[in-house]
Amino acid sequence: MAGNDWINSYLEAILDVGPGVGDEIRTEDPKSSSLMLRERGHFNPTKYFVEEVVTGFDETDIYRSWIKAAAARGPQDQNTRLENMCWRIWHLARKKKQIECEETHHFVKHLQHDQGCKDATDNNSEDLSEGEKSDIVNDMYTHGDCQRKSKLSRINSVDVIEAWAKQEKEKKLYIVLISLHGLVRGYNMELGRDSDTGGQVKYVVELARALALMPEVYRVDLFTRQICSPEVDSSYGERSEMLTLGNNDGYVQRGENSGAYIVRIPFGPKDEYICKELLWPHIQEFVDSALSHVLIMSKILGEEIGGGQPVWPYVIHGHYADAGDAASLLSGALNVPMVFTGHSLGRNKLEQLLKQGRQSIDEINATYKIMRRIEAEELSLDASELIITSTRQEIEEQWGLYDGFDVKLDRVLRARAKRNVSSHGRYMPGMVVIPPGMEFNVVEHENFDTDGDIDVNGDASAPPDPPIWAEIMRFFTNPRKPMILALARPDPKKNMTTLVKAFGESRPLRELANLTLIMGNRDDIDGMSSGNAAVLTTILKLIDKYDLYGQVAYPKHHKQSDVPEIYRLAAKTKGVFINPALVEPFGLTLIEAAAHGLPIVATKNGGPVDIHRVLDNGLLVDPHDQNAVAEALLRLVADKQLWLKCRQNGLKNIHLFSWPEHCKTYLSRIALCRIRHPQWQDIDNIDESVDLDSQGDSLRDIQDIKLNFSLDGEQGEEGGSLDIAPDVEEGVAISEYTSCNTPVACEEIHRSTVIHRELGDPSEKGDQNDNSNRFPVLRRRNRLFVIAVDYDNSEDKGTGLLGIVKGIIEASRLDPMSGNIGFILSTALTIFETLSLLASGNMNLGDFDAFICSSGSEIYYTGSSNADDIITSGNPTCTIDVDYVSHIDYRWGGEGLRKTMVRWAESVIKKGEKAECVVLEDKQRCNEHCLSFQVKDPTVVPTVDKLRKHLRMQGLRCHVGYCHKGSKLHVIPLLASRSQALRYLFTRWGMEVTNMFVFIGETGDTDYEELLGGLHKTVILKGTVDNGCENLLRSNSSYVKEDVVPLNSQNIVMAEGYSAEDLQVALKKLELAAV
Repeated sequence: MAGNDWINSYLEAILDVGPGVGDEIRTEDPKSSSLMLRERGHFNPTKYFVEEVVTGFDETDIYRSWIKAAAARGPQDQNTRLENMCWRIWHLARKKKQIECEETHHFVKHLQHDQGCKDATDNNSEDLSEGEKSDIVNDMYTHGDCQRKSKLSRINSVDVIEAWAKQEKEKKLYIVLISLHGLVRGYNMELGRDSDTGGQVKYVVELARALALMPEVYRVDLFTRQICSPEVDSSYGERSEMLTLGNNDGYVQRGENSGAYIVRIPFGPKDEYICKELLWPHIQEFVDSALSHVLIMSKILGEEIGGGQPVWPYVIHGHYADAGDAASLLSGALNVPMVFTGHSLGRNKLEQLLKQGRQSIDEINATYKIMRRIEAEELSLDASELIITSTRQEIEEQWGLYDGFDVKLDRVLRARAKRNVSSHGRYMPGMVVIPPGMEFNVVEHENFDTDGDIDVNGDASAPPDPPIWAEIMRFFTNPRKPMILALARPDPKKNMTTLVKAFGESRPLRELANLTLIMGNRDDIDGMSSGNAAVLTTILKLIDKYDLYGQVAYPKHHKQSDVPEIYRLAAKTKGVFINPALVEPFGLTLIEAAAHGLPIVATKNGGPVDIHRVLDNGLLVDPHDQNAVAEALLRLVADKQLWLKCRQNGLKNIHLFSWPEHCKTYLSRIALCRIRHPQWQDIDNIDESVDLDSQGDSLRDIQDIKLNFSLDGEQGEEGGSLDIAPDVEEGVAISEYTSCNTPVACEEIHRSTVIHRELGDPSEKGDQNDNSNRFPVLRRRNRLFVIAVDYDNSEDKGTGLLGIVKGIIEASRLDPMSGNIGFILSTALTIFETLSLLASGNMNLGDFDAFICSSGSEIYYTGSSNADDIITSGNPTCTIDVDYVSHIDYRWGGEGLRKTMVRWAESVIKKGEKAECVVLEDKQRCNEHCLSFQVKDPTVVPTVDKLRKHLRMQGLRCHVGYCHKGSKLHVIPLLASRSQALRYLFTRWGMEVTNMFVFIGETGDTDYEELLGGLHKTVILKGTVDNGCENLLRSNSSYVKEDVVPLNSQNIVMAEGYSAEDLQVALKKLELAAV
């Protein structure tokens, strides 16, 4: 092709010139140039272009070479071959530039993250003394730099642990563990059956058993999913399974309900076993069911060991991101400490997948729901008291990728806490390294003589060989050779193909050893997942390529009880165990192999580094270097003395990884958590026989903080009036802020209505039978209708939301079989705005049992259960739930958070001819646990996920949300939300979540999605809300609504309108679905 002559000459020049001048350092030997290789007949064009041209050529140098070559060479030389190579170079060069752009973008994101953390550190360091600043440098926290230590830090605290154990011996703790995905049972675990049933399943089951054996632990519940599917064994459908505690002869059951149990909670699609990526929309269903179980069990344990008072969980421990999401909601509803173990982390996986370059971020997100997983892990950081990791690498290189954790800021906050200096509302969870343990009661060692040889004579009465030995040995031509053992599912990240290549290409290794690959259980390769099937197919092809028949075993089936026997067989042949994973978070199989006397070869990436530091029983290798893998295996197999030394070292130190050691450290660490639990007394102490219409007993633990609502315009007898400013500005400039804790009545209050707030001293209470402090009747309701329609009432003068409320109340009265129904209004409005709205529509306050106000930051109860009392007295009251106020105060940033939000708001500027501040603090709507801001232009402000990222990077833990069509921004505590308020009412008053009916619009505030999930019934009112704030919830690169909301749930129905007839039809649908 004449038009492409320059290309041919250009490529030919590349072949001749070799690497560019920039690569002279790499090509030290001139004999290795491409020209000389070609002349000697060893030139590989493909390898050369990939390794040299695309990654290392200097374009200017090649261009000069082409000018010289063009004059001397004919235009038709190697035309076709060079033209094809040209397009390949162009494609690879383009790919290289694309990767460089992505790396640049990633680098910029890291710079932004570092800048945010630096700002937070500077804000907290500015008032540190010099001594405090030095503490930041010298402080050695639980996950600090221990690189120079030869043992794990926990080994040095044995005396402290024993002293603590003596003090805690009399305690009887209730611990809840959560592991949602996979197939979980206490016997014959099907590890390796699929990607969800792996080492985590074994870990949580053995942890539950081990904790139940500790003297201070009374009961352990392991929550998982109940699976009633024909695809799996029926045992996974049993609601409860008591875990046997092994051969622990000293254990004595301490009570009827003591011990360790697997509790299977039904949630998600019935009769279907689904992968963990599809469980996300159903998390709230699990939380509601688990909450019910915990409340029942706490009461039962209270009767057994609590002297009649409920025994609440000591901690709730989530395992993996999905369980972390669930644990954050469950612990928040109960107000008990949360602990989290990630096992593997989403951000680290995302980086690894992007580096492979096989999938775009959109494809990764669609396959793995990776952004939903990352947000769950961020939420776990927000809510956890303690993060437990297996290695230091997990803390420094994996958790450090998250917005909610920063090592430098953590050190600053620790220094401040040590000096009792305020951290301005900032918080970092504790990080501690506690390696997993293992059960030693299943370990049997082979007898070796002093030279390390097996005692072949042995005991003539010894039992026969386990069946799994014969199943493996049938593959081998010479079964007496040492066995190289690998035990992992056929997952690409486990890197089994590199192991087979290393074995196949090392002739000395093949002559000295056999290879055994235990890759889970399978019936048919076609029935496996695509990823696992691809890996297994590749391995079978490699076995054929290297002709490894008779040297490699790959059995199709094995039981969990066979695994110790497999280790024992490898040790009997004086073999080696290998874990060649690309990255290994911990490496529990390495511990198991060491316990059976097997030396190890393991990846140098991740947890094996810590294991090797303690045990010193093998070699670490680069998993990408198959030659290094082969050399390490050959050294251990060929060197008899080295093999024996590694074996002895492993057996000598393996006790440091026992479950008792793990549990001692675990319990000592969680004892340092801020122990929290519900503060109210047993709700069942209330007399069940009290008539609903004549309850005179007041709630003793609710203080007299009341809102007196007067329909005749006169103040109540017990309180003074609060002057109402007739002309109140809609928004107040942030610089004019005075106090966000002073409630001010909104200007739309009805002229004949006056709101009072009385702060009563409990010592000055009057008649306890006064209507102003009645017992809330929520726990006596058969049904609870929660009206949570998000509506901007600034233009609603008595219609809209009022019409919806009246329609719902009327619909409830049309059904004579509906029973005793209560009503709750759940809204972003303040209590003053709510009462004003009801007054403007001449609605009866007595129709409502409670109000959830300010986006869930406050709960108020009406003072009487009888509407007639309200009309007769003319002075009904609303009482704030001070227990809820205390409940949500956990990690509330207070003034420090307000100052940060003020600085942020001042930075949100609408660009134009005249710069304008878009976000203004709304002092009228602020309360003790709600910071309110007016948003002038919702198109300018960032989405909720970006704002939360900004706050997390500064150690501030809270919820943020837009409401009123995006015109308002609320910042509330981490434990507060409208959906969590419903769980609080369930926990506080025993109102079953399944008997709650939540009425919402087609769209709403940014917390709208949270109201759709769970066991409550949801009625979506068509045509009630035109414009919501859902577009302000997440950026385009985040997860989607389908990852949060179960859109096909039978608990969600659509009503054509909000007339009484439309609502009756919708309620009938829900009743039929429930049947």
